[in-house]
Amino acid sequence: MNPLDYRPSYRRRLPHLQPPAATLFVTFRLAGSIPKSFLKKWAAEKVRLQKSLESIADTRVRIERKLNLQRDLFRKNELFLDKASYGPLWLQNESAARIVMDAMRFMDGKVFTLDAFCVMANHVHAVFAPLEVKKALEVENRNPEDCAAYHSLASIMHTLKGFTSNKVNKVLGRSGQFWARETFDHYVRDEQEWSRIITYVLNNPVKAGLVKQWSDWPYSYCRS
Repeated sequence: MNPLDYRPSYRRRLPHLQPPAATLFVTFRLAGSIPKSFLKKWAAEKVRLQKSLESIADTRVRIERKLNLQRDLFRKNELFLDKASYGPLWLQNESAARIVMDAMRFMDGKVFTLDAFCVMANHVHAVFAPLEVKKALEVENRNPEDCAAYHSLASIMHTLKGFTSNKVNKVLGRSGQFWARETFDHYVRDEQEWSRIITYVLNNPVKAGLVKQWSDWPYSYCRS
């Protein structure tokens, strides 16, 4: 069985922003890797801040403030994840890490173009661009060019998480939820941002003091 044969039984509505042909920076983590008390506190703070955005008339300013909010959430989550001092560390197991790596490599060129990834003890960073899909024509004589679509981030993550959680749970001799349901995702806006994100992803194990240079980490990948 390969990842693309896996059909997860659950469906979850995720309000992700995915512009056509966009490159995405995605972080997904193990279930229980961030304290519930922090998540509850931050959820309330997020609602408060989002309400404050509604009063901003300037669309550009509102979007920039929202991006800053998302970056702040990401940084705070990373503080917990990078310390690896709370929750499970199942991806420290080499076989578990390899399953995740192999699944992403298998999907490369089939549902997305994979630029980079890094598997850490309790979370994974990945940068990829979902590939185009031709949707079935719903109206006769409709121009096929108008029917272009891209593999959605939601479907990609459902498949990737579902397939890897089943395989890793068997390897570890456990059952139950493996991945946290939600992911952090951000679409890359330009080449400079892409370069910064790739550098950040690859240097995760360096920042954690696990290796001296990113290429020494066996659970990382970069296309170029």
